[in-house]
Amino acid sequence: MRHLLLMFALTGFFIGGTPVQPTAQEEYEKGTFSIYIMDEKVGYEEFVWRRDATGIVLSVKGRITKPIQMNIEELRIHMSASFIPTAFHFKGSVGGVDQDIDSELQDGEVLNTIRVAGQEQTGRVQIRRDAFLLPIPIFSPYMAITKKYACSLEEAQELSAYLIPQVETAFTLRPKENEPCTLIMEMGATQIELYTDETGQLIGLSVPLQHLRIVRD
Repeated sequence: MRHLLLMFALTGFFIGGTPVQPTAQEEYEKGTFSIYIMDEKVGYEEFVWRRDATGIVLSVKGRITKPIQMNIEELRIHMSASFIPTAFHFKGSVGGVDQDIDSELQDGEVLNTIRVAGQEQTGRVQIRRDAFLLPIPIFSPYMAITKKYACSLEEAQELSAYLIPQVETAFTLRPKENEPCTLIMEMGATQIELYTDETGQLIGLSVPLQHLRIVRD
């Protein structure tokens, strides 16, 4: 359980593939992100984004070594076609300890089942129905934001993120002045810059306060 607390503590630290679109309803994209802190490569994420008439599934695998070691064996986020999250799954290790998380979401109610070191705990929380699921410290899920808004955001929006399975937090999203394909997230004292294009690809991400940047290979 100590390692579960370590994963929760990361909240304080963090608060190329080619897309193919066979039809207007279908989308398949895969790629790799490299993660850097102070110009040191500390990890990577491999993602697959699938979208069809029934909804969206984002799958992620990867590994990071700082600020804590995390191995992502499998992460999946299920969303409706309008980006409403419906399910979440994580399997991997945090600080060398295996961890398994399953979450079901319906109308803003979340049932979390967390298994760590042979112990299981469950809990229910209420969040905004349209909150983005942003598990810390994993970055591919920010694709949901760029896919939804791409370069079309004209004014600031008040949105919500669920740092699953920890806490929900409000954030403001706005386009950078004269750069509509750069989206600025303001989450408390933390500012996150998302770099996208007209198709909604997440090209890169930076968190200046933590000297952190994510680059699409």
